[in-house]
Amino acid sequence: MIDRNMKNVLVVSIGFLSLFTAYGGLQSLQSSLNAEDGMGVTSLSVIYASIILSSMFLPPILIKNLGCKWTIVAGMGCYVTYSIGNLYPGWYTLIPTSVILGMGGSPLWSAKCTLLTISGNLQAPNENKAAADVINKYFGIFFLIFQSSAVWGNLMSSLIFGSDTNGTNITMEDLQYCGAGVCADINSNSTTKKPAQQLVWTLVGCYIGVGVLAMIIVAVFLDNIDRDQAREFREKREPFWSTFLATFTLLKDKRLVILIPLTMYSGFEQSFLSGEYTKNYVTCALGIHFVGYAMICFGAANSLCSFMFGRLAEYTGRAPLFCLAAVTNFSCILALLFWKPHPDQLPVFFVFPALWGLADAVWQTQTNSLYGVLFPRQKEAAFANYRMWESLGFVIAFAYSTFICLEIKLYILLGVLILSMVTYLWVEYQELTNKADQTLIYHGVKTI
Repeated sequence: MIDRNMKNVLVVSIGFLSLFTAYGGLQSLQSSLNAEDGMGVTSLSVIYASIILSSMFLPPILIKNLGCKWTIVAGMGCYVTYSIGNLYPGWYTLIPTSVILGMGGSPLWSAKCTLLTISGNLQAPNENKAAADVINKYFGIFFLIFQSSAVWGNLMSSLIFGSDTNGTNITMEDLQYCGAGVCADINSNSTTKKPAQQLVWTLVGCYIGVGVLAMIIVAVFLDNIDRDQAREFREKREPFWSTFLATFTLLKDKRLVILIPLTMYSGFEQSFLSGEYTKNYVTCALGIHFVGYAMICFGAANSLCSFMFGRLAEYTGRAPLFCLAAVTNFSCILALLFWKPHPDQLPVFFVFPALWGLADAVWQTQTNSLYGVLFPRQKEAAFANYRMWESLGFVIAFAYSTFICLEIKLYILLGVLILSMVTYLWVEYQELTNKADQTLIYHGVKTI
């Protein structure tokens, strides 16, 4: 029989699966579907800029007042508005709904991370395990289910757009603009031709439906496990500014500051796959209807590896997994710098997102878990910082997307990856040193 904590993990995981079946599919298509004047990529940039703003103050306020459950429901509602805006995409529909989504994004993710951390801490004594191991397992289960949303959302888009009778005709002249070798704007290229409007409406309508379903699942089945803490917080009526500044106060901890490059890299690498790889490799050489299939490989690999790494971390620790992810991304980036995509190399288009999914599984599960373990008493503020700095990585990457050559973007990604690993390994070294000192103190070898 499933215990209460596992039940809550499964409910929130299924809710996020349903919600991001819609949002993940839309995000993968924005750079190709709404390519006019960079409108799609600009909307994504606005989303993550708004998430940065909301991360500064909203998560601690909402989570402490509403509790994790209702914060998640409210945040999901914000995501659904973006799907609605995509029914009639334009500057006056996408930008406002992007702002709304962004304002709900940070509280949504912070509440989810807080709920998984609380559940792990509650379950650890029952399993006679360290809290960190149970939290790792719960994050692994969450990302196993959540990351499969890329499979379903992109499968929907590929099946629906694949029925378009107006197929894309890609010529040899078109192919010379694909990949990192040539710095050119392919917005006007015939390979970015939009599907029939009726098909777009059908897809977006399906996305709206699964988004609303996510809200219903969480509202009905998720336990309000921190209800008492939220009620106590409301009764105490702590000063607004102490809650408002909680996210920034945590920056006094140097460990958090040192982890900023790693957290930002998560935004850089995700934005590259969804914004650059889908447009400059897949759509350019194969057509927009193949974007979904490529991202399915990413989602399937990400989902399976998330579960595997969540369990494996208990035996290997975090550091070897982070190193595996770094080597994988490093190799992919170098290969993408020199690869000239061609339709005859069809399997290669799916190998890259699969390898990217393996690496992203580590960045997501282990970085989230790392924040939960390092800052157990400031969970809300810690995960708000996580979303804020990750979103800054998204914003920077999407912001320069329309005017920097792809080759330069790959070099930037490479540089941020190297910096991220150096700073991460420094944090791990500091933690090992602190634990060793505490052990010596406990056994009376050292004196305070």
